[in-house]
Amino acid sequence: MSTSSSSLYELTAHPVIQAPMAGGVSRPALAAAVSEAGGLGFLAAGYKTPEAMYEEIRQLRRLTERPFGVNLFMPQPRTTDPSAVVVYREQLAGEATWYETELGDTDGMTDDAYEAKLAILYDDPVPVVSFHFGCPARRVLERLAELGTRTLVTATSVAEAQAVQTAGAHAVCLQGIEAGGHQGTHRDDPQSDRGSGGIGLLSLITQVREAVQLPLVAAGGLMRGEQIAAVLAAGAVAAQLGTAFLATEESGAHPLHKQALTNPLFTRTELTRAFSGRPARGLVNRFLREHGPYAPAAYPQLHYLTAGLRTAAAKAGDPQAMALWAGQGHRLARELPAGQLVEVLAAELAEARAALREVPS
Repeated sequence: MSTSSSSLYELTAHPVIQAPMAGGVSRPALAAAVSEAGGLGFLAAGYKTPEAMYEEIRQLRRLTERPFGVNLFMPQPRTTDPSAVVVYREQLAGEATWYETELGDTDGMTDDAYEAKLAILYDDPVPVVSFHFGCPARRVLERLAELGTRTLVTATSVAEAQAVQTAGAHAVCLQGIEAGGHQGTHRDDPQSDRGSGGIGLLSLITQVREAVQLPLVAAGGLMRGEQIAAVLAAGAVAAQLGTAFLATEESGAHPLHKQALTNPLFTRTELTRAFSGRPARGLVNRFLREHGPYAPAAYPQLHYLTAGLRTAAAKAGDPQAMALWAGQGHRLARELPAGQLVEVLAAELAEARAALREVPS
């Protein structure tokens, strides 16, 4: 890895990365606003066709000349028990009737058009590419590096971070259990549902810092500049924030989703398989409570199965059957323009750092 391509923080004025949030949230307007303000904006290619990903990259380039990133989902193994999906489909029949919609087809692709998207990024390189749900092969990371693209891979444990380092990525994104949306574990192990479910961000940074030499990006529950100061002090080079940008004007999140972040009706978050078949942190609503305990480990089959339900619930103005992804810090969300949020976070970070310098030793 060349020195010139080894760090992400060289690309930005502030150590603030906008998390790639799939499902239409991380649209070009959001990524551009973050990058223009001195952070690193990200597009989410997950669930999109290669053509749609390319079009969003074109749109983003028209909006900013600053660096940005594109996130890819890794292909998933076909290990799902079909009978478990059939049983869950039957369980959701009443939901489909209530919302007057059809349940989705679960026989779709499990690779998210990974190779086709890579081909586009090889042909027309972008500044940064990140990966979720696994670690790419060394040849992929080397090819991107040769093209001048910096690479970032999500990890949720020391072992996963070590695998990222071995594969040759430029940096690892450490995702704490506090994070909203899907946990980026490299392997979906249903046995982990019965345990603690993951490691808190500060503990994870400390453990990984002693085990790998890669630059660390911290993600999970971060909503304020003071928290960014904390993860930087712990050893990260930058912070990745998702839920904080979910509520911004430029976010493509549904208005009901944005409102739910600070709505007193939604008091807590949980990890659930209810909507997609993979553990993801969201606000606890009726659908999560009723179906979460019975949802099988079947990603992305359940994502496609429930897609129509989620869309129909949103159209009906009912957040109780929407996937309200959110991190543990959701009540701290601020409805600001994304560029202004970056500036506020940077100011809070500077103030926190100054306060730490004034603390007597």
